Amino acid sequence: MADILLTHSYHLYYDSKQVKKMQPYPPLGTLYAAALLRESGYSVAVFDTMLNDPDQEFSEALKRHRPRIVVVYEDNFNFLSKMCLTRMRQVAHSILEQSLRAGALVLINGSDASDCAHEYLKSGFLCVLLGEAELTLLEAVQALTQKPPRALTDIAGIAHLDSAGQLVRTAARPLLRDLGRLPLPARDLIDIGPYREAWHAAHGFFSLNIISSRGCPYRCNWCAKPIYGNSFAVRSPLEVAAEMRSLKYDFGAEHLWFADDIFGLRSKWVQDFAVAVEKLEAAVPFKIQSRVDLIDPANAQALKRAGCREVWMGVESGSQKVLDAMDKGTRVNEIVKARESLGHEGIKACYFIQFGYPGEDWEAIQQTVQLVRLTRPDDVGVSVSYPLPGTKFFERVREQLGSKRNWADSGDISMMFQGAYTDAFYRALHDYLHAQVDSWTSRTRAETPESRDQFLAGFWERIVELEATSRNTNATLVLDVAREGLVQLSPNKAVGMS
Repeated sequence: MADILLTHSYHLYYDSKQVKKMQPYPPLGTLYAAALLRESGYSVAVFDTMLNDPDQEFSEALKRHRPRIVVVYEDNFNFLSKMCLTRMRQVAHSILEQSLRAGALVLINGSDASDCAHEYLKSGFLCVLLGEAELTLLEAVQALTQKPPRALTDIAGIAHLDSAGQLVRTAARPLLRDLGRLPLPARDLIDIGPYREAWHAAHGFFSLNIISSRGCPYRCNWCAKPIYGNSFAVRSPLEVAAEMRSLKYDFGAEHLWFADDIFGLRSKWVQDFAVAVEKLEAAVPFKIQSRVDLIDPANAQALKRAGCREVWMGVESGSQKVLDAMDKGTRVNEIVKARESLGHEGIKACYFIQFGYPGEDWEAIQQTVQLVRLTRPDDVGVSVSYPLPGTKFFERVREQLGSKRNWADSGDISMMFQGAYTDAFYRALHDYLHAQVDSWTSRTRAETPESRDQFLAGFWERIVELEATSRNTNATLVLDVAREGLVQLSPNKAVGMS
């Protein structure tokens, strides 16, 4: 038995793109919450939905643990949870229905629940734990397990329905500044074995996840932040290095993914981190997410000393016009410099690219493609602009959104507003850029350089032809940031590219 059963709604096998990648990670956010509850004296169990069937096996977990409280606590460090995928929303409601039938009280936390609290509460969740919620969860559990139980209405960070069915949000809870207050994730509450087996079968090594910080202070206008807002809190370099050492020796991790939104915001922290890793002999090959304006020669050198082998950067576009429209705060030349700094240290430089942002025309698309060709990243992730609730971008295109408000899975790549081009055109760009990067990373099936180049040239010619027939005459009206007026988007004439 357990007082509390924690779970989450992301199931790998409901996401075909992620099944092909086969890079599953334990639900770090869920395990942080479990660790705090356990440290506070509660009997806690975790049902890990990532690799376990939420329809068949969750019901068995309910029978085994007979919890008084079930908490759907999403892994807010996993970008797949932040995407609010429709299929995973369905999983959350299935967990709710099964838990209610078992007589449990059901609470929920996560990006989608924070954005759509009223819908979740109407479905039967007792309350939504808003934003960063470990301490909110602890207070809620303390209230519900008292004799007699105490109402949740005076707990900060809660959304609930009043007696008239109206949404009520209590006072906002201040975000944690000292992350050292939290115990390490309770990784012992899940079975790590299937993760190790999946990684070894697909990639030949075993990777685990870790965080050094929470949040991101930058204000890209398409980026949703329902959990941490624009805050940033970082752990001490020595604490992070010590956890790396534990994952290396206690769990057998051969690789790590730092799931931070932004790794190494401050240069001094990066330098101190490298020293701490060397002191504890904790180095493990790892990958991070960062910004191009944070990668300079000194930071790249320190990252290499600490074990970094791969950096994913939010490049987004090769057009300065598009970057400015996004409020990205970066310059195209910084992309080039970051790529050079990483390459000099032998660290893989990988780009996140998004097409379809309002204001992006054919010339801007070609600038992005040309940037990729010239800088030759080691890998690329290509998507289309995705309007998430709570962002300026969402508000700008809200009137153009149809019935489709979420992707079904992470490989959906469908425009949810009227972009400058059709879905088919953006999917062709997606496939072309992946083929282009594959061509210099030896992942292409082409037998010779000549046949490879011929294939890519033909592919690009087809995209040029498709551009002329894929223009959307009803492209979204958006607010032009510079002129503060409504403008109609339309693609420019094609410009030559070699």
